[in-house]
Amino acid sequence: MARQIIWTNKAQKDRISIFTYWNNRNKAVVYSKKLNELFKESLLLISKHSMIGKLTDKENVRVKVLRDYLIIYEITENEIIVLTIWDCRQKPEDLKRLLK
Repeated sequence: MARQIIWTNKAQKDRISIFTYWNNRNKAVVYSKKLNELFKESLLLISKHSMIGKLTDKENVRVKVLRDYLIIYEITENEIIVLTIWDCRQKPEDLKRLLK
């Protein structure tokens, strides 16, 4: 059974920030729309197969790689909670702090 996808405020802000960056860089929304579809497809897969992501040190938190991004999510009984979308081109130390 597929779990419901819940976005945290942080994850929503991350996604908007990513799209804003690409919209400004490319002067068009085409790439952002493609990226959004990839996020949706990955989350649909995660909702059906929650254990697909790589384990982290935090209990019930997993990471799914999608191109240059990490979808970091928490698994509950009925939900997948998207904690953040991380651009892998950022400083890894910041991600370590986030996952503590």
